Amino acid sequence: MTINEASERYNIPIEVLEEYESWGLCGEVKKVMGVWQYDDTDLERLGTIMTLHDIGFSNEEVEIYMRLLLEGESTENERMCMLNKLRSTALDEIHFKEKQLERLDYLRHKIRNNK
Repeated sequence: MTINEASERYNIPIEVLEEYESWGLCGEVKKVMGVWQYDDTDLERLGTIMTLHDIGFSNEEVEIYMRLLLEGESTENERMCMLNKLRSTALDEIHFKEKQLERLDYLRHKIRNNK
């Protein structure tokens, strides 16, 4: 599957595919007549990359995570630490937003009671 086919079929931006190729993580990707060919392993890795982007990892963090993933099980603790850190940050943001909502609801309540 070419880069354009992979982009269209799996809705992966070309930029992400090019970034993936530039990291040298495409162990199974082959160049045929100057065009990259993706196999199922590459598509699985790309799915992981998209997930990491979706959950808020920066490009640098995605690359680090993927390099660790390719090193194997010995890096599970490092990868789990990265995920736990992001989870903690997300929870902090959620708690902050909950406090904002409480304050917002308080102000709305004051307005309703003044009528």
